[in-house]
Amino acid sequence: MQKRNISPNNFEQCVKCAICTDFCPVLKVLPDYPGPKHAGPDGERLRLKNALFFDSNLKYCLNCKRCEVVCPSGVRIADIIHSARDRYGDIHPSLRDRMLANTDAMGSLATPFAPVVNGTLGLGVTKSVMDGVLKIDHRRTFPKYTGRKFTSWFRREAASLQDAYFRQVSYFHGCYVNYNYPQLGKDFVRVMNALGYGVQLLDKEKCCGVAMMSGGMFDAARRNARINLASVASAAKEGRVTLTTSSTCTLTMREEYPGVLGIDNEMVREDILLAVRFIYEAIEKGEAKVAFRPDFKARAAYHVPCHQEKLGWGLFTRALMELIPGMELVPLDSNCCGIAGTYGFKKENYERSQQIGQALFDDIARVGPDYVICECETCKWQIEMSTGVEVRNPISVLAEALDLPATAALNQRTNFALKEVQS
Repeated sequence: MQKRNISPNNFEQCVKCAICTDFCPVLKVLPDYPGPKHAGPDGERLRLKNALFFDSNLKYCLNCKRCEVVCPSGVRIADIIHSARDRYGDIHPSLRDRMLANTDAMGSLATPFAPVVNGTLGLGVTKSVMDGVLKIDHRRTFPKYTGRKFTSWFRREAASLQDAYFRQVSYFHGCYVNYNYPQLGKDFVRVMNALGYGVQLLDKEKCCGVAMMSGGMFDAARRNARINLASVASAAKEGRVTLTTSSTCTLTMREEYPGVLGIDNEMVREDILLAVRFIYEAIEKGEAKVAFRPDFKARAAYHVPCHQEKLGWGLFTRALMELIPGMELVPLDSNCCGIAGTYGFKKENYERSQQIGQALFDDIARVGPDYVICECETCKWQIEMSTGVEVRNPISVLAEALDLPATAALNQRTNFALKEVQS
């Protein structure tokens, strides 16, 4: 079997302590799965000698990265597993896998007919057909499509206003904001404008590719990765950092482009940041000022998504939310929600997905919050479906908690002063 060229991995650093095995959420509910140590570094030693040692059970890995978070030696275990699937797996994606992975294509088709599509996807007969024919579990609730894409709203109602700001950022909105929930993108623009930053879209944006990798479409993911990195590089040349509102998109572009797809992103990696981190650091440095609504009150639970844990940036979200007067923030225990993007939509994975997420669902029920704060859109789908509790992105919470006119007035003076210095 032909091997593809990929970036070197670090399986030799594994000391066989098996901590990763103990923390693997899949192994707890699927004993047949070899577990991260055996599937990752142990298996890699064998696969490099003979490709016949490839194990098709690697497809059960959630790519949650929890094994990498706890590894004392810094082994990129999940990257090793998914690189092995790319190199050695004889993968033939089904129609279902292609539909779930091609989010741009499906979103573009669904958006013009959003009311019909949303209504149809919610019908019992449609769910039964998808279950029987496509093997998409009938119990899974689909996210609704929007009738007007975020990019359409931005170009018509916001783009002409952005050049008035001296400081500029670029926005990688992602598929979810564009096709399912443009309100998050609108909240992001409102918050950044109030903080004194203009927002620009990237020259060209494609899905980050995480769903494609999950479905075995690694070459398609590489094509998207090259387009996205070229756009981030173009923005960086113009002095703009690229901000995101999705923890998974952020981790994919920063970590998995080189670690799984073998695409070097070193020149632009630090130009890709989650918006909550950027905003918190700007406030801490005094580069942005905030005024909060005196009447804001909320009791919210904070779920740190697995990919946010891998980035190590949950502390920024927590610190930013704790700046809000009237916010009672309850951090939840560290648990995987179980959906893992498209993983939990597939019939063969649904029960396992729900079993993995049960500890989190129980924790939310115990806390009884007004809503859950989370940076991951698929965690949102899983939590809302399984608990009935609303999930909000921290940027939307900030948009509600800020006194936007007062915040804008505070930062207008900073913006004016910066222009004066520049001139």
